[in-house]
Amino acid sequence: MSERWNNRALFALLWPLIIEQLLAVTMGAADTIMVSSVGEYAVSAVNIIDNINNLLIIAFIALSTGGAVVVSQYIGRRDSKNSSLAARQLVYIVTLVSFVMMATALSLCRPIISLIYGKIENDVMDSAVRYFFITALSYPFLAAYNANAALFRAVGNSKVPMRIALLVNIMNIGGNAYFIYVLKIGVTGAAISTLLSRLTATMITTVMLIRSRSSPISLSGFLNFRLVRPMIRNILNVGIPSGLESSMFQIGRLLTQRIFTFFGTTAIAANAIAGVVNSFSFMPGTAFGMALLTIVGQCVGANDYTAVKRETVKIMKIAYITIFLISSAIFICIEPLVSLFQLSPEAHDLAKSFLRIHCISMALGWAMSFALPSALRAAGDARFVMIAATISMWTIRVSAAYLLTFVFDLGPVGVWIAMGADFVGRGSAYYMRWIRGKWQEKRVITE
Repeated sequence: MSERWNNRALFALLWPLIIEQLLAVTMGAADTIMVSSVGEYAVSAVNIIDNINNLLIIAFIALSTGGAVVVSQYIGRRDSKNSSLAARQLVYIVTLVSFVMMATALSLCRPIISLIYGKIENDVMDSAVRYFFITALSYPFLAAYNANAALFRAVGNSKVPMRIALLVNIMNIGGNAYFIYVLKIGVTGAAISTLLSRLTATMITTVMLIRSRSSPISLSGFLNFRLVRPMIRNILNVGIPSGLESSMFQIGRLLTQRIFTFFGTTAIAANAIAGVVNSFSFMPGTAFGMALLTIVGQCVGANDYTAVKRETVKIMKIAYITIFLISSAIFICIEPLVSLFQLSPEAHDLAKSFLRIHCISMALGWAMSFALPSALRAAGDARFVMIAATISMWTIRVSAAYLLTFVFDLGPVGVWIAMGADFVGRGSAYYMRWIRGKWQEKRVITE
């Protein structure tokens, strides 16, 4: 593995991942900017459903992570037969789970929104229900695409997901322009555009993986449906803790997001816009986390723990430097960035306050709290990541958010302060785990 992940190979893996994340963030920002022309109620509706969607689709995203770890470890062992078998098992289970998620969302659109957010204004609720129903139809396509993209990355081929992300962005922005500005169907049009772009991405990547011959993985023959229990168990050993961790994170996040509903549409819209802008600072950290899944997984599969430590330290250093530079740029350019969105003066000022807090907390702790755990998961230590994240979420983010907002009377700004404290808290726990080396005792492939 030492020769495999030299600086040139690392750069070849990283830059498409960063571009892919930039394109993903651009897609979300484009949706919000274009929908903001309809009104603040539309921005609020899209933000509400995006948060709910993130919670419901966690299951197959986590399974894709588990599958990527298993596949990458088999690749590290140079076992192409089992890496392809694991790839097919991943596609089977994420597809099944996504249909369950879709059926749940379609049948319970309005009750789910009311359960999580309580009473919200009628125009926001009506738009949210429409957006929820249509985007729920895309769950199977999004699930399959996430699995396919994870498989490409597990091999070290990050260029394919990047190119597909570029295509999806072009389709989504073009579709938004047509449906929102030409057909004048607002939130509904944004949802239809998202559905069509996800369908296209899934079809292209699936065909590519079926036709793959020279790659260590292939989906050739996946229509001959056969579940292999030991392989699925290995995937679930990483996927279930990752899913529970993400579920707890999203539930806690939704509980803190609900605080904004107490302060009206202005606070909801300001939070939505701040979320879109700060998502650009997440971009490199997310890419570095994906890279760690691939590199650490392959190195652990090859039993090269020296390479695991060396490459992880190298990537974390790059992550910290990059996030610091981006957070600094956002902090300096807050005014023109927020001005891109059509907000009321009150929402505009509130969004700037949120972003100032976030830029500082991002630079301090985000890389350690969200990139480093990918190395732990790839080594088989997903359970610890789940436990540490859950404790930090409930004892720091959720509790502190309510205390700062209502007890100390800081208003919605208290939510963002609590979020920053959570970054530092969970990041410290992961760092101590890494230093102590307990993760080296874990195993993913058990047969």
